[in-house]
Amino acid sequence: MDTNCPVQPLPVQSASVREEELRNTVMQLRETILQQKETIINQLETIKELTSKLSRCESDSETFRKMNKDTMDDVPKDPNDSVDVLGKTMQSLKDRLENLEQQQMRANISGASFPNELRNLLQRRLEDLENQLLMKVNELEEEKSQLYNETVAHRQRTDSTLNSLMNRISELEKGGGGFKSPENFKISLPLRTNYLFGQVKKSLPEMYAFTICMWLKSGSSPGIGTPFSYGVPGQANEIVLIEWGHNPIELLINDKVAQLPLSLSDGRWHHVCITWTTRDGLWEAYQDGQRLGSGENLAPWHPIKAGGVLILGQEQDVVGGRFDATQAFVGELSHFNVWDRILRSTDIIAMSNCSFYMSGNVVAWTDSNIEVFGGASKWPLELCEDRLFDN
Repeated sequence: MDTNCPVQPLPVQSASVREEELRNTVMQLRETILQQKETIINQLETIKELTSKLSRCESDSETFRKMNKDTMDDVPKDPNDSVDVLGKTMQSLKDRLENLEQQQMRANISGASFPNELRNLLQRRLEDLENQLLMKVNELEEEKSQLYNETVAHRQRTDSTLNSLMNRISELEKGGGGFKSPENFKISLPLRTNYLFGQVKKSLPEMYAFTICMWLKSGSSPGIGTPFSYGVPGQANEIVLIEWGHNPIELLINDKVAQLPLSLSDGRWHHVCITWTTRDGLWEAYQDGQRLGSGENLAPWHPIKAGGVLILGQEQDVVGGRFDATQAFVGELSHFNVWDRILRSTDIIAMSNCSFYMSGNVVAWTDSNIEVFGGASKWPLELCEDRLFDN
């Protein structure tokens, strides 16, 4: 206020304007710093998210490779699902890369910078994933082609098997039309099970004597099993021929036993005849026309009961069933005939050397009279020709 003072006071209005400009500059710098800080935080979060996504992609790729290796023999899931997943992952990474590039452009405008090394790293990762995707697509296409070829081959084999079965069923439905004559066939029982067997459709009448003859072929060991069994209500072992384990062949009548000196397990065709009469229980056993054994007191004065079930290839624990696989016959059987009398030895010899054939008057071996079950099968048979070939 002193007019003599050499220092001139500053204008008040000029100082206020300067202070306001400085304040504005400080605010702008603060806002720029905050924006750059926010941009850097966003970039760090994006980098972490991309790194996690890339790790999951690599883990999924490895898991998918192991899954394909472990399921080479199974029908795989739709390969297009895996391709779609990888494709979506690639698209997501590309979108994020474009987002980062846009952020870089905004950062450049605001004065911030985006690391080129990170962008190059992401670009390389994207290129690696694209190559992996192409390789995976090629592998899936090759697997798809291979599976298609295997499926076609399997379908062809299945169709061929079904056609064979249908043809076989048609032959069986035609009855004897498939054989040269009604008796020229055999039944095959190739496995020791409790479900393969043949059955005579008609039952036996009451008998006081019988002759049972058959051709059979078996190489089973130990024991050929049960070529036939006849069971009636109250007695499942009315008539049974069985070789079980290491025991000799046995003939059972009314559950009474006689051991027969027969040997049939050499894998060749043999003609077998058994005769029996209720008078004193006399019996005889023939193999290939020769009488190898005889005896008496086998269920004497017991008549063979009528109304039973006659089974080929299994021993009955109850009438018509409850078979035991260990007692099953394994092999082939033909010309099973039953008479209600004792045949002459000359007739038995003639049948055994193929010079004469005689059908049973009680049970005759004809295609229409024999049923097979459980996978047992009928086949044409020229018996004497096969026997000569075996010999």
